[in-house]
Amino acid sequence: MFDNLHGLIEANLQDLEIATKEEVGLIYIFNLIVGTGALTMPNAFSTSGWLLSLITVILLAIISYLTVTFVTETMAIANAKIKIGQRIAVNMVNESYEDETSEKEPLLGNSSTGKREKEAEIFNNSVSDFEITERVELGQMAALFFNRVGIFLFYLCMVLYLYGDLAIYAAAVPKSLRDVICTYKLESNVSCNKTLEETDKCWNSYGTSRLQAYRIMVAVFIVCLGPFTFFNVQKTKYLQIFTTITRWLAFILMIVLAAIRLEKGQGTGHPVVADFSGIPNLFGVCIYSFMCHHSLPSLITPIRNKKGLYGLIFSDFTLILGFYALISFTGIYSFNNLKDLYTLNFLPDDCDPSRSVTNVKFFEYFLALFPVFTLSTNFPIISVTLRNNLKTMFYNEERPYSWFVDKIVFPVAAITPPVIVAIITNEVEFLVGITGSYAGAGIQYVIPAILVYCARKEVTNFSPGHVNPLKSPFKHVAWIDIKLTTTIIITT
Repeated sequence: MFDNLHGLIEANLQDLEIATKEEVGLIYIFNLIVGTGALTMPNAFSTSGWLLSLITVILLAIISYLTVTFVTETMAIANAKIKIGQRIAVNMVNESYEDETSEKEPLLGNSSTGKREKEAEIFNNSVSDFEITERVELGQMAALFFNRVGIFLFYLCMVLYLYGDLAIYAAAVPKSLRDVICTYKLESNVSCNKTLEETDKCWNSYGTSRLQAYRIMVAVFIVCLGPFTFFNVQKTKYLQIFTTITRWLAFILMIVLAAIRLEKGQGTGHPVVADFSGIPNLFGVCIYSFMCHHSLPSLITPIRNKKGLYGLIFSDFTLILGFYALISFTGIYSFNNLKDLYTLNFLPDDCDPSRSVTNVKFFEYFLALFPVFTLSTNFPIISVTLRNNLKTMFYNEERPYSWFVDKIVFPVAAITPPVIVAIITNEVEFLVGITGSYAGAGIQYVIPAILVYCARKEVTNFSPGHVNPLKSPFKHVAWIDIKLTTTIIITT
């Protein structure tokens, strides 16, 4: 299932098992959404133009919010279906017991009336049925409302997204390590506008190229973290707390350093207003950067008071949008040649050390190694989640997996394709764009739209005349049509 891939703070929720206030829940959602995608956002803004990028990210944030309400409504309907199903099951057991004892007792004239009363009690259309009190994951919702083909396609989309996620991590961490450990610099007579190529040396005293050094780091990364795929990753609360602290320290530090650079008049960025050639990649980056849908069940369920939930989530999305705009605009005006991983722009300037963003070595290397800290802690969680999804997708009750297939084949199948992709390319922004544009669009746009359509259609059967307090504000079926049409346009 998709239970393990719930970001940083969500792991704390599962460990603590507490009901949270709505404000705390919104902090969890904020922490979940703002992650790897934010590190590629400045470069995407730079290549697409500041105005075009701003308009695009606002539109995609609205669309993402729309599908969040779809997932939340489907969660409420799934809770109602499960609760009514439980009452039906209890009633069937009671009826079976009554049938066994009825032969020993005289027939009652009001038995039909009692049966109708029981049916009315089961299908009472209570608002409480739609309260989200039980965590129902996306995989469970797919099983409730999709047919067999739909369930397979659902897991296929999840698996492709997780493969993309792991490929991003397997490229970003080694690339950050490579750029820190490589000490070769261009000759003094070479223009400072020229950037180091993959074929350039990594060290002056060795003939190892930067590309070869990167691939060595990929091998080291997989040797260190790959074995976790063969086991289960649990009790990561304190590790995730450490990751959250370092992440926010890094983001705040990047914004402050870039703002100081601009305040001193040292900004070298001159972004264009619009460049439509960068739009496809920007779409993927934005979709990836607003991804939270797969973890909504674990984030929303513990919130005690869900009244006004959609308004709070909208406020959360507004804050996230402002944060993305802040880090992107400070970046595109501070740097002329933005790296695909924003953190790498804070390394020392080889041509002119006085032009470095900061002379504090701790800040320089902390930011450069920031992806190593955060992504390395999530890699085992995502790899185990991918392994479990592969098992679920191909599971056949009539032919259970052997020990070799279960313990060896599936873990190897989970980590091998991302490693191959990482060896072929280290273009993190490209990987983020591809993952977001296709698999990410499926999870964030297509699956929520189809889920809520099927759920709304089925709820009229098991709970006619129902009142769902968490019904999406976008309740007209035209919104689903618009959403699916937009997805087709974006992905083509």
